[in-house]
Amino acid sequence: MTENTHTTNHRRTENGEDFTSSEGLRALLTRLHDAGPGAWEHDRTAAALMAYAAEKYAPLAHKHGLDPWEAATAAFDVMRTTAAREANDPWAVITHAVRITCIFEERAQGLLCSVHQARRPHISAFHDPERFSDRENPLADYHPAFQITDDTPATDEENDGAPASSRARTWAGSTVEDAIALFTLLDWPPASARAGIEHMCGALTKTGTRQATYEALRRDKHARALLDIPGHSWTALLKALLGNPHPAYAATTAGRGVLLRLLIGESLPVLLRDDDLVLTISLAAPAHRNRKPRGGGSR
Repeated sequence: MTENTHTTNHRRTENGEDFTSSEGLRALLTRLHDAGPGAWEHDRTAAALMAYAAEKYAPLAHKHGLDPWEAATAAFDVMRTTAAREANDPWAVITHAVRITCIFEERAQGLLCSVHQARRPHISAFHDPERFSDRENPLADYHPAFQITDDTPATDEENDGAPASSRARTWAGSTVEDAIALFTLLDWPPASARAGIEHMCGALTKTGTRQATYEALRRDKHARALLDIPGHSWTALLKALLGNPHPAYAATTAGRGVLLRLLIGESLPVLLRDDDLVLTISLAAPAHRNRKPRGGGSR
């Protein structure tokens, strides 16, 4: 058994050189170096060594989406260095260098740059380029570079002389009432809809951000119990009102949430034409949990 294993793992050339072992490879690399220019090109053992390297590093190359001979080329570059010739374990030095080269070769292909550039930390820190069609939502919906916010406030004269604080309270109150009306129209009990939405708006006023409010209320079992709203309905209420908290959805309709959409000017009829929103709110209505099937009791 030992002899068969030894025969399989070692390859001796016509000259009796065994480059699969560390000692044999060191001796071969030293001989090729001492032979001077052209030795690698005309030496049969060198050709056999490169074929062996391509076979040896093929799995590593495939892992990084490369051709085996690209890994063999990286090995060839290392084999001609002093570090490989004088190392206690030349194959360990070569394998480590090939692995690093394959990693940065793959990174360079992803970044559409040279391997030399991909090795620089300030370049490799970037993410791979993406096509506009790579995401389900249009790029303009979520990328900050395409977001335009008008921060110019309207004057008091343009709003019939009403103070800004008074206008804000009016808009907020109207938004809350519209949100309650939306949930009521979609089969939520009026009392549950009002209690849940007003509690959530109170928490939003304290935390100041939609994401912080979502994270705080998502785990608030005490409030959910006091409001008598089932777990799945509570989660749907938070997501519908505050929007999906994931950053990728920040500027989409799913990420904005009902409250923000009402504040930026969308009306109830517009929200009712959003099939995904209507389906989510309707299916999460608390009444659905206690509604008995028609035609008798349970089986």
